[in-house]
Amino acid sequence: MTNPPSIAIIGAGIFVRTQYIPRLAEISNLFNLKAIWSRTEESARGAVEIARGKCFPEVECKWGDKGLDEIIQDESILAVAVVLAGQIQVDMSLKLLKAGKHVLQEKPAAASIDEIETVMSTYKTVCANSPGQPIWAVAENYRFEHAFVEGNKLLPEIGDMMTVQVIVEGSMNSSNPYFSSSWRRNFTGGFILDMGVHFIAGLRMLVGCDVISVSAKISHVDKTLPPPDNICSVFQLENGCSGVFVMVVSSRSPKIHWRLVGLKGTLQIDRGMDNGQHGYMVSFYGADGHSKNWFYPFSGVTEELQTFLHDVSHANLKKGSNYEIEPRLSFMEGARDVAVLDAMLESGMNNGAQVQVKKF
Repeated sequence: MTNPPSIAIIGAGIFVRTQYIPRLAEISNLFNLKAIWSRTEESARGAVEIARGKCFPEVECKWGDKGLDEIIQDESILAVAVVLAGQIQVDMSLKLLKAGKHVLQEKPAAASIDEIETVMSTYKTVCANSPGQPIWAVAENYRFEHAFVEGNKLLPEIGDMMTVQVIVEGSMNSSNPYFSSSWRRNFTGGFILDMGVHFIAGLRMLVGCDVISVSAKISHVDKTLPPPDNICSVFQLENGCSGVFVMVVSSRSPKIHWRLVGLKGTLQIDRGMDNGQHGYMVSFYGADGHSKNWFYPFSGVTEELQTFLHDVSHANLKKGSNYEIEPRLSFMEGARDVAVLDAMLESGMNNGAQVQVKKF
């Protein structure tokens, strides 16, 4: 576009400062960062200072109700990224959608299935009363990581799928910047839900189908973390294959991998480092005993932001008609991730009873 769209960021916390601003700086030719908003002036100014130090010298500082109203009333701002506490970001997203803004909301899509069902009806009303359907996207970067995109393409080579394993041994300890995050500690499901939607998104992206039922056990062992901090679940995919999902929020030996075993071979994705770069190692083990390996550096956050900006630009060009966004960005995909974790947590609260995953 001759005139790239203007956007605003709602939120000025750790993730905005360490991820959004640096990643947006990589693609600054695609948009104009008009404003950064926070509830407090101090927080907003801190994030704006970082942004101006990157490549956004003209970004404006907004805070409080007055600053939010100014962003809502500013017709030049076509889209906003909502990066707030999980308990409040859905309400904020709806407020901005009602004002006609396109929204990229951070994960999780919602705090519960009940909230998803409630807000979806509200969103339909918003769209019905808008001349053009405002985009509601959820930023789930795992769906944009090349490791999962390319890994999915290897599925035919493993043959009929026999079992799937997702093993997550996290590192959420006092050295992690999110460890003391108050909203995550007051969130139903705690770090299991907040962190877990990433790994479920990776699973769903990799296998190319949905989880239909689960049976899980949960526990609370590390008292420095909110409950639960451990989950072990058996799940069934809609393709008939079953698997296990094991997640430890904080481990002394962090490790994360997805492993798909088929009749003809095995596919595994491990999170790790290669030549000083953080990313994912994709390994394929064939029936002939030979293996192939590919390393993909982290790129999902940049890819999803770039895709969202592309969709905003094209939606703006097609004012007055609905625009179909990239499916991986859709709110419904984020809702389906939450639905799987919600079912696992419900099962865990009921001593492992089998729970059907809510369909959206």
